[in-house]
Amino acid sequence: MQEKKDVTIYDIAERLSLATSTISRALKDHPSISDKTIKKVKKAAEEMGFRPNTLAAGLRGNQTKIIGVLVTRINRPFISSLISGIEETAQKAGYSVMITQSHDSYTDEVNLSKALYDSRVCGIICSLAMETRDTSHFQKFIEKNIPLVFVDRVPKDFNTYRVMIDNYSAGYKATKHLIEQGCKRIAHITGSLHRNTYSERKRGYVDALLESNLPVDESLIVDSSGLTFEEGEMISNTFFDFPNPPDGIFASNDTAAVGAIQAAKKRGLKIPQDIAIIGFNDDPIASIIDPGLSTISHPAVKMGQTSAKKIINHLKSLRNNANASNKDNITEVTFLNTEVVARESSKKEL
Repeated sequence: MQEKKDVTIYDIAERLSLATSTISRALKDHPSISDKTIKKVKKAAEEMGFRPNTLAAGLRGNQTKIIGVLVTRINRPFISSLISGIEETAQKAGYSVMITQSHDSYTDEVNLSKALYDSRVCGIICSLAMETRDTSHFQKFIEKNIPLVFVDRVPKDFNTYRVMIDNYSAGYKATKHLIEQGCKRIAHITGSLHRNTYSERKRGYVDALLESNLPVDESLIVDSSGLTFEEGEMISNTFFDFPNPPDGIFASNDTAAVGAIQAAKKRGLKIPQDIAIIGFNDDPIASIIDPGLSTISHPAVKMGQTSAKKIINHLKSLRNNANASNKDNITEVTFLNTEVVARESSKKEL
């Protein structure tokens, strides 16, 4: 069976005996075309199964209405919620979204950023891979006046939009909560400390301990490259084998924290009496696991919405001001709030 060819504006023009330029303008609601003709053209287009080639149209103008999204792992609840916020805001403004995931690999991130660039996206939103230290592969977007937003995992020094939480404050709040529950020896499962997301959470953890005159034991601070369930379980088992084990654990995400809960339960430890645990993100699993996991709220959807708005507003500014530039040393940082969500894994009866 021969494949049916796509309907073009030439087919519609032939059917209606109109110029192709008239068809093109009518499909775009151009003011030079009467409402009657616009309705007639759109009706014929629908009946004939016409599909506008938005990519080709974008390429002719050297820009699409597609926002590129480069994130770490789509299967993480925080990331899927972030994407949901981006898509919701982009679609309302008439933009599409192209999603890619780096799997926390620097090499994949470099290659995917090039793929998005070559696809002529009109903007890009990125949460950096765990491995990434050098962000020079994003410079091409700045040079071509393509708005760039880093979200959540952001570089320390890159002049562009950044949407994030105050990770220092969040790390401090999590640790302070455990201290207030009576914990005296608190361990910390952190992500890679070259990522300022995790180094700032660690800094908040350390300051909360020092403020309460509690010791900072480096053996209780472990860098987890992936913050996976398995790593959380393995690291926690290492803690429990210490002659003087911790009575509290602050994990930098909920996945690793759930691993800690499972390790404790297998050891027959009482939670939170023997070991109090708090995670980070408030993923759905935090309210499903038994006992319920205390955590830090992480406004993923709002971060996605805010990031998309930055792109859309910047593009609008460029359209309205021909002299506007992406190269004007944009250093705008947007901080969103976090809160402690206390559940059974840490709430002791004091």
